[in-house]
Amino acid sequence: MKTVLVSGGSRGIGRAVVKFLAKRGYAVAFTYRSGDAEAAELVGELAREDCMVSAYKADNADADALARVVEDVASRFGGIYALVNNAAVSVVAPLIDTSDEDISKLLSTNLEGLIRLTKLVCPLMTSSRSGKIVNISSVWGISGASCESVYSAAKGGVIAFTKAMAKELALSGVTVNCVCPGVIDTDMNAHLTATDRKALEQEIPIGRFGTPEEVAQTIAFFIEGADYVTGQVLCVDGGFIV
Repeated sequence: MKTVLVSGGSRGIGRAVVKFLAKRGYAVAFTYRSGDAEAAELVGELAREDCMVSAYKADNADADALARVVEDVASRFGGIYALVNNAAVSVVAPLIDTSDEDISKLLSTNLEGLIRLTKLVCPLMTSSRSGKIVNISSVWGISGASCESVYSAAKGGVIAFTKAMAKELALSGVTVNCVCPGVIDTDMNAHLTATDRKALEQEIPIGRFGTPEEVAQTIAFFIEGADYVTGQVLCVDGGFIV
């Protein structure tokens, strides 16, 4: 049984990824920053379906916590076949109103934590000469979003990191790809008013928000096959930034 580690797996896109892959026969370990009840509920739900799922409370900005997670998952499951770097936070505000604390939180969680977790997992994959890394960026990492400048910068960094690591790991049998969700119906967009939501839907050619499950299916494509695909950036956005 192949093992997948998903960061930020208790809600939203991460939760959908955990469920989708667990039901397809993978052993799935996931991290979460808060929401003990949500994490326990997800593990219990999948356990009742005879899926192998483990939850680890670890902030993506905490380097020591991430190291402990990788060590334990690798020890328990005999390695890590795939890594889904999904954990992220968002702050919506003009840059001049964004505190230094928020800037640090955005960069340490969305970019630095992703880099550190990848660094921790890389030796496990290169030693077995196989592995799949899927980084979750955002369409804002491509086009930028007003009042989300630091978030956009971090997500743009994820795209650049993906391309660099794809080249670095190619001869080691490890692929590295990136998924850029558009406007997805998750808690991260729960702050939108009905008016804002309708305006956004009108900008999306498909005419609606995406679902976490639709993003999960795309992530699974990179994990379950796509052996000759690396360094790619795939938007799951309903045509939003075409």
